[in-house]
Amino acid sequence: MRKKFIVGNWKMNQDLASIDSFFNELSLGSCTCETWVAPQALHISTVIEKSSKAGKSFFVGAQNISENSNGAFTGENSAETLQDLGATFALVGHSERRSLYKEDHALLNKKLMHALSQNLIVVFCVGEQLEERKNGMTEAVIKYQLLEGLKNFPTDQLSQSRLIIAYEPVWAIGTGEVASPAQAQEVHHFIRKTLTKDLDLDGDNTPILYGGSVKPSNADGLLSQMDIDGALVGGASLLGEDFSKLAQIASKLMK
Repeated sequence: MRKKFIVGNWKMNQDLASIDSFFNELSLGSCTCETWVAPQALHISTVIEKSSKAGKSFFVGAQNISENSNGAFTGENSAETLQDLGATFALVGHSERRSLYKEDHALLNKKLMHALSQNLIVVFCVGEQLEERKNGMTEAVIKYQLLEGLKNFPTDQLSQSRLIIAYEPVWAIGTGEVASPAQAQEVHHFIRKTLTKDLDLDGDNTPILYGGSVKPSNADGLLSQMDIDGALVGGASLLGEDFSKLAQIASKLMK
């Protein structure tokens, strides 16, 4: 059985007091799923320090990284520095990076390959816009994003263990709209087939997460689907209590 993951993307939220509250409320107990969070870059060191009491499966990563190793790139996040800090993973290709910051497929591929070269796990995000879904383009859009974003991906087992895919229908992010469990399962299954057939990757064992207004009240239906291995969570990851509930749901489904 593949592991279940609850990955919190805190986006540009959480001050120091909120981070303290998160860890005070956090109660993972006997949870067996992987629990990860990506805070603002300014807070990565703080969250790593506090996470030592959260359990051996609690890891901290970055919301964005540079495609460059170092140099005169003001405001960028270095994969090497993330490693120095003790970060484990990085998000690449989140819809907000694609739409707000115009990150194209070629740039995302460079970021992914550079992160892998520094032994970071990559959570690579794909997803369609509402109009694309209405026009029956979901599979075509997802396939193109995978083929371009994962181009030249090293196919050895070690590299594949450092890849997680997150399917985030853009129309469901922060809107309160959620893909039905059946809709999400259909796309996750398509992603798994695409990884295997078109990219020569181990689609059967690559974790694929769902992202898009996931919260404790709808998580069970989504995470119980055969091809959904967890959730990339926004707003519901900001409170330790909600994050704990999501982890408990995911862990229950692993039994």
